[in-house]
Amino acid sequence: MKLTVLILTKNEEKNIERAIKSVLDIAEEIVVLDSGSTDRTVEIAKNLGAKVFFREFDTYSDQRNYGLSICNGDWILVLDADEEVSEKLRENIKRELENPKFDCYEIPRRTYYLGRFLKYAWYPEYRKRLFRKGKVRYEGKLHEKVICDGKVGRLEGDLYHYSFKNLYHQFIKNIEYARIMAEIMHSEGKKFKLYKLIINPFVIFFKLYFLKLGFLEGTRGLIIAFSGFLYVFLKYAFLYELKLKEKYKDKLWL
Repeated sequence: MKLTVLILTKNEEKNIERAIKSVLDIAEEIVVLDSGSTDRTVEIAKNLGAKVFFREFDTYSDQRNYGLSICNGDWILVLDADEEVSEKLRENIKRELENPKFDCYEIPRRTYYLGRFLKYAWYPEYRKRLFRKGKVRYEGKLHEKVICDGKVGRLEGDLYHYSFKNLYHQFIKNIEYARIMAEIMHSEGKKFKLYKLIINPFVIFFKLYFLKLGFLEGTRGLIIAFSGFLYVFLKYAFLYELKLKEKYKDKLWL
């Protein structure tokens, strides 16, 4: 079975080499879909044998769906530029594709956070990443959803995720994602509810710190739980701001 690896990029020169090298021995084709890198991302990808294409970015779903359309493999593995396929996962992918039992496969993702890999708080984050060509499409404007037309199985072996450069990077991304999600909610006609601003941040904190055993990660787990709290709080705070802007359109202070 021919396997294509699809990677979306923009200014990923610090990550792209690690991602590509982790799949060189299992991929017959590596497709990098770039959205306008101004660093050495494209050069590095080409030097490692990847096919590089360009498309102006609009949404993650549209970008991924276009990427799927230019892949030639019977199977597609979707990889983020800040991810790396572990040795165990590579072996399991090769073994499974010799006699596939499912149309789509979920893979556990393990995040590298503040100096080492997490064991609990964000693990395992199962992601549908390996699938037969033509069996999957993406939907959603921010956190895209994978729609699989077929049976879904699971693979063992971690997908390593190097998501944040530092805490500043993490919290800046949280603020930006919260703002974008509020705009999406507002555009879909969802109304601001005060109880959600008050209750939902504590719900996600409880989930991350206690139900997902974040407390076993020590201080890192506490920071992760608080980052979830902050994201949810800001999402509803931004939604409230948009409500006020709509109500007081003529007020310069908004």
